Amino acid sequence: MICAGLALAAACGFRVFVPLLGMGAAVAGGVIEPSSGWEWVGSMPALIVLGVATAVEVAAYYVPWVDNLLDTVATPAAIGAGTIVAGAVLPMDEPWAKWTLAALGGGGVAGVVQAGTVLARAVSTGTTGGFGNFTISTAEWVSAVVAVLLAILVPIVAAVLIVLLVVFIARNGRRVIMALTGRRTGVATPVTT
Repeated sequence: MICAGLALAAACGFRVFVPLLGMGAAVAGGVIEPSSGWEWVGSMPALIVLGVATAVEVAAYYVPWVDNLLDTVATPAAIGAGTIVAGAVLPMDEPWAKWTLAALGGGGVAGVVQAGTVLARAVSTGTTGGFGNFTISTAEWVSAVVAVLLAILVPIVAAVLIVLLVVFIARNGRRVIMALTGRRTGVATPVTT
C-alpha cells in the first residue's frame, strides 16, 4: 500500500481531486482497503462531492489565465491532498509514524509533481500567451487519471514511474527556471571593452 499511497499522492500534483475521487471509487468497489477511519471516502455522499469538485477543477483549468491563478491555490492543496491520500492508505498503526511518512513522502511527491506542472504552464504561458495551456491542462488531468489507475491496479509499476518522473522534474526543473528568468549557470560571460 505504500507504493499505491505514493502514486496517488503524485497524482495530486497533476490534479487535486482526481486521486481523491479515484481512491473513493476504489474503496467503494473494495479494490483498496483504507486505513481505519477512512472508509467514509467510499461513501456515496463523498463520491458525489468529490465528483463535482473534480469536474469543476478540470473545467477551470481550461480557462486561460484562470489556470495560472489556480496554480497558486493548487500547490498547497496538492501537498495537503498528497499527504491525505498517502495517509489514508498507509497500513500503519502508529499515527505519528503514518502521518510523518505521509507528509514527507506523499506531500513531498505531490509538491514536486505540482512544481513540474507549474513550470510547464509557465513555459506554455510565456511562449503562447496562455493559449497553449489547453494542451498542458489536458496532459495534466489525463496523467492524473493514468497515475490513479496505475496506483490502484499495479502500484509497484506506478511507484517506479513516479520516481522516474520526480527525478526528471528535479533534473530539468532548474534548467527551465533559468531559461524563464534569463539566467545561465556555469557559462562564462565574455567581457567587452
